[in-house]
Amino acid sequence: MLNKFLICVILLSMEHGRCKAIEYDEEYEDVTVNQMLAPRSQDTDATQILNNLLKEYDKKLRPDIGGKPTVVDVDIYVNSIGPVSSIDMEYQIDIIFAQAWTDTRLRYNSTMKLLTLTSNMVGLIWIPDTIFRNSKDAEAHWITTPNQLLRISNDGRILYTLRMTINAECQLQLHNFPMDEHSCPLSFSSYGYPREEVIYKWRKNSVELADQKSWRLYQFDFTGLRNTSDIMKTTAGDYVVMTVYFELSRRMGYFTIQTYIPCILTVVLSWVSFWINKDAAPARTTLGITTVLTMTTLSTVARTSLPRVSYVTAMDLFVTVCFLFVFASLMEYAFLNYYCYHIRKPKFGAKSEKPDYTSLSLSCSPTVITLNNSMYWQDYDDTCLYECLDGKDCQSFFCCYEECKDGAWRKGRIHIDIGELDSYSRVFFPTSFILFNIVYWVGYLYL
Repeated sequence: MLNKFLICVILLSMEHGRCKAIEYDEEYEDVTVNQMLAPRSQDTDATQILNNLLKEYDKKLRPDIGGKPTVVDVDIYVNSIGPVSSIDMEYQIDIIFAQAWTDTRLRYNSTMKLLTLTSNMVGLIWIPDTIFRNSKDAEAHWITTPNQLLRISNDGRILYTLRMTINAECQLQLHNFPMDEHSCPLSFSSYGYPREEVIYKWRKNSVELADQKSWRLYQFDFTGLRNTSDIMKTTAGDYVVMTVYFELSRRMGYFTIQTYIPCILTVVLSWVSFWINKDAAPARTTLGITTVLTMTTLSTVARTSLPRVSYVTAMDLFVTVCFLFVFASLMEYAFLNYYCYHIRKPKFGAKSEKPDYTSLSLSCSPTVITLNNSMYWQDYDDTCLYECLDGKDCQSFFCCYEECKDGAWRKGRIHIDIGELDSYSRVFFPTSFILFNIVYWVGYLYL
């Protein structure tokens, strides 16, 4: 009897422990289920909303097709602009492009007023076929995920944003280079829908700018922007074209250091020859040729930062004038050296056949020329004994009469002393170059 009683007690204890374990498991499962019910209910609600919206949705058709046009509100957030290439006539811009429109087919009734979706949803609904008309190349950002945002409101309002980098065309007018200013456009429109079907509109504060410290406008200053809306008429219809113009002004610092200052110093250096003795032919010739070659090199280097345009730019004008000043300095010495040293008296026979001309011994004096090409030569190293040219007018060529020194022959003529040509050049060249710079800089900077 005692053994049977112990066995019954043990069996009852085991049964009681098993019942408690079952109750504990049931309580644990209930708690777990209760914790997961809320998120599972929300997920199910969003999934059901999307499934219901896309169940009979045709993404090939625009909203309100056959009725009123779809209005697309756009705005742009500019992350950065630059660099700007003058050679390729293009600029790079990094933007976040936002479009908003209403699609009544995507309305829904739910406590969730806004659905924020990933880029996977973009391909399942209709979106505007927007193109950038002046883009040469464009690239969407995909790191770490596609930089796209899609939001659907319960009233059918859709917001779609996309980040992209665009290389856009900008036709630079370089007549005033490097003091030029430009309006670089960024224009976009629908590719296939005319304005009877899709209309673009700017939103309030439609173009916003990021901090300009990160912009790569190395040679330009950003001076402002403006946006416009135009109608482009084509054979396929009239399209709404939206354009943003970015106003840029070129900085002159780089070109002042690389071109303008070297050109000015080279021109000034060419004037040094005016203070060198005219007998030092090797020194003056070497200096003149060196400055001419230097200006040629500077002219070539100045054109490397420009496209091959057919018109003359402001820099071309300045470099060309500087080259002419340097070349004129070299020609000045060539003229002086030629008429002072390399022209000798004419060689004639010992006997003169014409008794009308006499032979006089004239003292050597500075050479004199006149505006009507009448020249009176007396500056020679050896004796000034010569005869008039046969059959020529002595007043138009070499005069050998005493009355040529003064008298009626000199009246009405301006005489230049060739020996003092360097003295004249010391005043004429700097004065004319200063006047040119005044006209040049005032004309291009203020007129």
